[in-house]
Amino acid sequence: MPALFAVVLHVNGNPTVATFAGFGSFAMLLLADFGGTLGERLAAQISLIGVGCVLLSLATLVSRDPWLATATMLVVGFAVLFAGVVSSVLAAASTAILLAFILPVATPAPPAAIPDRLLGWLVAGAVSLPAVTLLWPAPRTEPLRAAASEACRQLSARLAAEVARRHGQDGEDVEEAVARSDAAVAHLRSTFLGTPYRPSGLSTANRAVVRLVDELIWLSVILDNAAAARPSRIDPTVREVKSAAAVLLDHAGKALSIEQPPQDSLDDHLDDLARARRAMETAALDVVEMPRSADIAMELGDSLGPSYRAQELAFAVRAIAANIAITTAAEQRSWWRKLLGQQPRGLEGAIASAQKRALAHIEPHSVWLRNSLRGAVALAGAVAVAHLSGVQHSFWIVLGTLSVLRSNALSTGQSAVRGLVGTTIGFAIAAVLILVIGANTPVLWVLLPVAILAAGVAPAISFAAGQAGFTVTLLILFNIISPAGWQVGLVRVEDVAIGCAVSLVVGTVFWPRGAGGVLRQALAEAYAECADYLRTAVEDGTALDGSRTEAEGAALRAAAAARRLDDAFRQYLAERGRKRLSLAEVASLLTGVAGMRLTAQSVSDLWGDEERVGVDVSQAQVELIVMTERVTDWFAAMAKAMTGAGTVPRALPRADASDHRLAEALREAVESVTTADASVRGHTVRLIWTADHVDSARRIQEFVEEPARTAAG
Repeated sequence: MPALFAVVLHVNGNPTVATFAGFGSFAMLLLADFGGTLGERLAAQISLIGVGCVLLSLATLVSRDPWLATATMLVVGFAVLFAGVVSSVLAAASTAILLAFILPVATPAPPAAIPDRLLGWLVAGAVSLPAVTLLWPAPRTEPLRAAASEACRQLSARLAAEVARRHGQDGEDVEEAVARSDAAVAHLRSTFLGTPYRPSGLSTANRAVVRLVDELIWLSVILDNAAAARPSRIDPTVREVKSAAAVLLDHAGKALSIEQPPQDSLDDHLDDLARARRAMETAALDVVEMPRSADIAMELGDSLGPSYRAQELAFAVRAIAANIAITTAAEQRSWWRKLLGQQPRGLEGAIASAQKRALAHIEPHSVWLRNSLRGAVALAGAVAVAHLSGVQHSFWIVLGTLSVLRSNALSTGQSAVRGLVGTTIGFAIAAVLILVIGANTPVLWVLLPVAILAAGVAPAISFAAGQAGFTVTLLILFNIISPAGWQVGLVRVEDVAIGCAVSLVVGTVFWPRGAGGVLRQALAEAYAECADYLRTAVEDGTALDGSRTEAEGAALRAAAAARRLDDAFRQYLAERGRKRLSLAEVASLLTGVAGMRLTAQSVSDLWGDEERVGVDVSQAQVELIVMTERVTDWFAAMAKAMTGAGTVPRALPRADASDHRLAEALREAVESVTTADASVRGHTVRLIWTADHVDSARRIQEFVEEPARTAAG
């Protein structure tokens, strides 16, 4: 920045070009930091330059009309802030993009000023490209991907150790394997939640990796439940499924790892697991007999329990491996296929994915929608105040608003105090320097790189330190352009104070309660939608006409609610102040949502290729739906309680009576035809497995009941 600023100011001699070149360098190299490969970073940098040119020109055109400038700032501010919902690249660059609009719109100028302003921005952009390429280029770091790879391998080792112990074989110590897998899954979750934005761009590979987080966490829960189940007879086909799942999971982890690419095909291991699962299901159909004793439910559970748990495990591991297969396939595409946007089989395009993410947040309780509206209104208000007040360097009012706006009135007020303190300290430091140095411009040039370095590093210390560093930089910068002494710093303090006041007013009006209430609302909606998804999946899966349209729509609604919940939780983490709900309790509630959604998906997968049979199972279907509604109604009641309507009910016990009625209805249906009919037996067993999935959802109630009661309180 100092080198570019010096060249433009002394060669071109135009202060406007120099100012926009200086601010452009600051925006592109300090306010935006893109990740990925060098090619991806350069592409993002070029896109930032292009978007900045468009916004800079638009801002200049509307800058002389206060009300038109205010209205345009409202629209542009909302569009830029809300666009971050579809990509971390856009979210991370939002401040830099907004600066390209704020600086020209808050400094009125005629259209004739556009060429000079564009020249400064383009020169800064041109210099930023070699700077990004050559000066300390960031290595390719993908912490989420590395954590997911390690979780896959540790869960595979745990599964292999448990299979070896169960079948009397030599293997790794189970307790040690469980401890390592738990640590790997915990690290994966903390890595995912530790980023301020969803750690994914619009790239195919990144979007597939993100889906692994919930799936790996839920797989850990499945293994815990299986370990807690009572011992049953040893089934060789169940062992083969678990062994194939362990091999596939280990191979998938290596395929995801950049350091350890596998030599064989992931598809081959997927096929091995599919064959093992089909063989197990066939064996289960061959040996299962409808009991005729009084304790029908218990005998059925003993008979089909191991195959159900192995099947649940196979569905979860298959989903994980399929996502990793999509990731590797996307990375192996030729450059022209990537250029044309041709996606690998099994994943929708970037535009369709972005559309789904955006539509999921067009909802009153979306935290991202609220943040975007608050930011846009605050920036528009700051532009109006800046134009109508006629203060010098009025863009500082808008920047002050953007800097301190937080999620509630209290946090905004705290940020305003820190911002003003930091700005005042910076002003005092710079004023002393300028008083000592006087009009010695060469010394100011020497100090400028040091000040910029401090301004870049200081935010890592504190918000106030960042404001102080930025203030020192700007005082030196303006005194080089037009020497005015310490008065420039005093103007900045006054303007930032006005911007802080605007931010505080908007924060008070738009979101006085903060993220806690929105998190409760998002949790309630997610549980309600996932419960509806499970209910419709059971109804559609067991329907004799084979219709599944309702479950598809419910799946989309559940996924949208999960996206809103993720953003609400991130806002909750970022918000300062005491939190009434501990992170451990919130984590339990989030895991419950993931478990509900993946359980519903397992039911849909279970019935995906089932052919309808000519046997009357209507009574059994009714009993299964009654059992399902009993479980899903509990989650609906819990969701209402979390929004203030009623109380969280007690977790349901296992419904032995419902199990007995279901088993009796199935027995009566099967007795009406030849029991050797494979299609009849297969349909019957699938109904029993579906009941097991429903009971798995019921067990989720046991560890979300108390956290939900705390949240509702």
